[in-house]
Amino acid sequence: MSYRSLIVATALAAMSVGGARAFDEAKYPNWKGQWTRFIVPGIPGQPSFDQTKPWGFGQEAPLTPEYKAVLEASLADQAKGGQGNFKDGSRCLAYGMPMMMAAFYPQEYIITPEATYILINNADHGRRIFTDGRDWPAMEIEPTYAGYSIGKWIDRNGDGRYDMLEVETRGPFKGPRVYDGTGLPLHRDNQSIFKEAALPRPGRPERPA
Repeated sequence: MSYRSLIVATALAAMSVGGARAFDEAKYPNWKGQWTRFIVPGIPGQPSFDQTKPWGFGQEAPLTPEYKAVLEASLADQAKGGQGNFKDGSRCLAYGMPMMMAAFYPQEYIITPEATYILINNADHGRRIFTDGRDWPAMEIEPTYAGYSIGKWIDRNGDGRYDMLEVETRGPFKGPRVYDGTGLPLHRDNQSIFKEAALPRPGRPERPA
């Protein structure tokens, strides 16, 4: 079985969702198979994050003094053998967004005109990204760990084939959630907005463990 690499980058451009489209399989990328995180050999930083920077405060997250104290306490507890602020992951509970997308285990993508489904194969089981042109619900969204995701397919090369999926995910979320295994905290109100651009590309075949 071969594995592929998945790069998930922040999308800075605002999204505008178009109308519903008839399904033309030739226009969509072939993302069949298993996709795993991209790890740069020889760089000691944490995979799925900026490997050129160390864990914890080395990631240079823009934390307020209150949340710096939360991370300091988490790292101190982990240094003593505890779980710190990373309690849900250590108990095999859902990580939630955004950590559920770290591809700790390989993911699978199922593409349809109305939605793209991501099989997480870890503590979080799946994620659904609507691509049917819908707007954000007028009614209150039920809190979940994954949030509510709306996406738009992009043809960057103008060759008639989509090669990028822009996604925005909003809450309210269930929590608590953290960014990474050090317990880098998200705000305790569980109100978050995440923007992503999915850019899978072929990787070298590897033998699964």
